[in-house]
Amino acid sequence: MSDAIKHECGISLIRLLKPLEYYKEKYGTAFYGVNKMYLMMEKQHNRGQDGAGFASIKLDMEPGERYMSRVRSSQQQPIQDIFKQINDRINSALVDSPQLWDDVAQQKKEIPYIGELLLGHVRYGTFGKNSIESVHPFLRQNNWMHRNLIVAGNFNMTNVDELFGSLIELGQHPKEMADTITVMEKIGHFLDDAVAKLYKQIKKEGFNKREASPIIAERLNVAKVLRKAAKNWDGGYAMGGLLGHGDAFLLRDPAGIRPSYYYQDDEIVVVASERPVIQTVFNVKYEEVKELDPGNAIIIKKNGNVSFEEILTPTERKACSFERIYFSRGSDKEIYRERKMLGKLVFPEILKAIDDNLTDTVFSYIPNTAETSFLGMVKEAQNYLNNKKEEQILALGNTITKEQLHKILDVRPRIEKVAIKDAKLRTFITQDSSRDDLVAHVYDISYGSVKKNDNLVIIDDSIVRGTTLKKSILRMLDRLNPKKIVVVSSAPQIRYPDCYGIDMAKLEDFVAFKAALELHKDHNTTNKIEEIYHKCVQQVNSKDKDVINYVKEFYEPFSQEEISDKIAEILSPKSIGAEVKVIYQTIDNLHIACPNNLGDWYFTGDYPTPGGNRVVNRAFINFFEGKNERAY
Repeated sequence: MSDAIKHECGISLIRLLKPLEYYKEKYGTAFYGVNKMYLMMEKQHNRGQDGAGFASIKLDMEPGERYMSRVRSSQQQPIQDIFKQINDRINSALVDSPQLWDDVAQQKKEIPYIGELLLGHVRYGTFGKNSIESVHPFLRQNNWMHRNLIVAGNFNMTNVDELFGSLIELGQHPKEMADTITVMEKIGHFLDDAVAKLYKQIKKEGFNKREASPIIAERLNVAKVLRKAAKNWDGGYAMGGLLGHGDAFLLRDPAGIRPSYYYQDDEIVVVASERPVIQTVFNVKYEEVKELDPGNAIIIKKNGNVSFEEILTPTERKACSFERIYFSRGSDKEIYRERKMLGKLVFPEILKAIDDNLTDTVFSYIPNTAETSFLGMVKEAQNYLNNKKEEQILALGNTITKEQLHKILDVRPRIEKVAIKDAKLRTFITQDSSRDDLVAHVYDISYGSVKKNDNLVIIDDSIVRGTTLKKSILRMLDRLNPKKIVVVSSAPQIRYPDCYGIDMAKLEDFVAFKAALELHKDHNTTNKIEEIYHKCVQQVNSKDKDVINYVKEFYEPFSQEEISDKIAEILSPKSIGAEVKVIYQTIDNLHIACPNNLGDWYFTGDYPTPGGNRVVNRAFINFFEGKNERAY
């Protein structure tokens, strides 16, 4: 994706079901879980490179023995940083006490981070928040083992203000109004309440305080705690948690917006944000990795029992389509097929844009993640040419000569790697004029790959802001002297902000919004903009369930092609010699390509939760009033 947008986050949860000695004997190390966690987090580094965290819990430790460990980093390479810290601690302990090498029980007692329960997290620092305090997992500590809570999530809540207010009504004093803190304290409140009630009940049964502790762990109903805590959550989330005594859970939102996959056997239970991560790290088959149902939680009790509980009633499935287009690793079997289909389905529009002239057209892509949709696009071009060749050969019949046959067969799509990304280039100068010149060189081109007056078709995952296209890519491509540059987006036009975990918060950032704004000016319909603003303002105090997305009216007067053409005009540098055409995927084709991930609110404005409509209206109010701030 040429326009870098950030995504929160990636989760890894591991529960070892056997004693650590088992893994030492079978795999040669008691650090099996730590090693696997490192691999899982590295395999999900695409989901976050600004911060990483790791937490572990040791089961059945004696009072006074450390049973929880956590390490976090917001350094430049945070995953490597935290595991360097972990390895340094482990290695120093083994050097200082060589007798620990073969004594797993003593390793567990003396070396931190080794445990049966592990939680990992990677994140992007969004909205300028990238300090260590914002890095997951978050920890809520208590001297009662059961009340210790470690939380990490891939989520965003649209109603943080409401949730924060409910905590205050409960008598709490949260240290900040952040959704992670608010969610953790919400779970923590009902966890405290459940533990207190269980203690009273067990005490009545004649048990003393010390005897009550293991009974509380056995009887604690994690699903009930989650149902109470999540009752009023509005957002997209995959929420993982560890309890101090050894229970663990991962909860997915009712619309299935954020992804969650799991695998279990007699040795391990593992949960992650992406399926191929589990497949690769544990060498298991595609069919063995299951998707967690929306609204459900996988709950792993301290005794190793695994259950799946419906925490919230599932709503219409609206799994994030951007996961399929861009965010998730393309090595997933289904995602690979879907991305190829996205490229295939947009080909008919490309054919129109080049007037069916494949002979004088070069096909390429913007590296690196657009390569799969490029393959689908090229394969469809090949299919189109094969049909043409078949018609030509049949028309010539028995009179066809060898020369004629070769002339027909030699026609094939012209494929070149035209754009090359210079990953090492850093735009360190802040003055606008100098910076723009440096940005223009983030991409380089393969000289000689395009002939003068060729059409050049180049595909990208999506065009969000268009900044890199305008300042770098189109300028560089124009040096090849093509007649026409056709920029293709395998995703539809992004028109609305996301409020469920993707860093797309402001309307005026989107080039589609800018294009529609220019079209309103061209058509002298700017009065419509003020009308929409007043409609949004009138709903500010309405309940979320009653709010209507009036921002849809901003785009209604214009066709997708009109907006695309205006985008091409906006993105074309003044000095460019080639004609620029921009083509976007249609919503219908997106749904054909990704039939199980129909979450398309950033394209359509059809938000999967009531809070989404409030957020988009607030974003429009901010735009109209000139407020440069997020809408949630």
